Amino acid sequence: MAKTFEILAPTTKISLSLDANRPRFYSLNIFSKRITCSNTSRTSRLISKGCKLVGCGSGLPNLQVSNEDLSKVMDTSDEWISSRTGIRNRRILSGNESLTDLAVEAARKALQMAEVEPDDVDLILFCSSTPEDLFGGAPMVQKTLGCKRNPPAFDIRAACSGFLLGLISASCYIRGGGFKNVLVIGADSVSRYVDWTDKGTCVLFGDGAGAILVQACDSEEDGVFGFDLHTDGSGNRHLEAGIKQNETDLGNGSVLGFPTTQPSISYIQMNGPEVFRFAGKVVPQTIKDSLAKAGLKLLDIDWLLIHQANQRIIDRVSAALDFPKDKVISNLENYGNTSAASIPLALDEAVRSGRVKQGQTIMTAGFGAGLTWASAIVRWG
Repeated sequence: MAKTFEILAPTTKISLSLDANRPRFYSLNIFSKRITCSNTSRTSRLISKGCKLVGCGSGLPNLQVSNEDLSKVMDTSDEWISSRTGIRNRRILSGNESLTDLAVEAARKALQMAEVEPDDVDLILFCSSTPEDLFGGAPMVQKTLGCKRNPPAFDIRAACSGFLLGLISASCYIRGGGFKNVLVIGADSVSRYVDWTDKGTCVLFGDGAGAILVQACDSEEDGVFGFDLHTDGSGNRHLEAGIKQNETDLGNGSVLGFPTTQPSISYIQMNGPEVFRFAGKVVPQTIKDSLAKAGLKLLDIDWLLIHQANQRIIDRVSAALDFPKDKVISNLENYGNTSAASIPLALDEAVRSGRVKQGQTIMTAGFGAGLTWASAIVRWG
């Protein structure tokens, strides 16, 4: 409920004499003027300069597909997949399930943990490269979640780096825009865009959603310590799912050659070895850069959580940083690469299991198509 209050603000009144026959003089009077203020003003929220992670949640499809299941429909095996990727199972959207449903489930759990109502959400950032509508999935998430105040909601497309870009964006909206509660959702259904005859890519991906509520706080409680983000478009050719043009038959022919094609999304194309080299190079460096910006050292960090793409990449990054393996969060084995969902999904599982505790510090990084990569040093709770 909005509250109003009054303050006495010092006000200055200046009088200037313009009489040509007398010398000019100024009269300066300072008095107090009563001003009415409201706590609903976004400007007043700028008093809070910090932001913290206060709630998390996840949503998963019901269908579980194991490596053994895949070996029955293609030339592969559990040993071939697990030894190269660390993946043994993944969840796949099927039946009447939708990505929106998973995103809303994750969001509701995050709000419940934070004890925040949907009507108190100021902004929804839907980080996804596979929305169920060409124009974005955020509006449907907002509607289904039941946010009656119509907060802004829009998509962020940065593939597997998407959630980190969303988290960093949330901190900027809070610090610079006066927002109080920002819901960051990572959700993807990459299984819809893989060639299920290409064992080099289809075995890697699963579907899912994860959400974090980022909340404004006083500066001394700030929980986002430093971040770093980059894009290198020259590497796009190594991981892409471009638009392909299919011939259109109008029956009676086209007029002036229009329209001649009908667009559709191609299957994901990935140069696995090149992406592996890219991640192994940029992820340790971006984490070091974020640590430097935060003024922290590895000894100050409780956990390492990077995008869950391949266990060999996770191991390579932790080794490059000389970070203890028992402090590395990984749930890749059971979910596969869930793209923008992987980091919040893994964090939610670690928090709810009691592994990650209130006040602990996490260095996290995402990387993927674009090519994009980002990192952030954050505190849970």
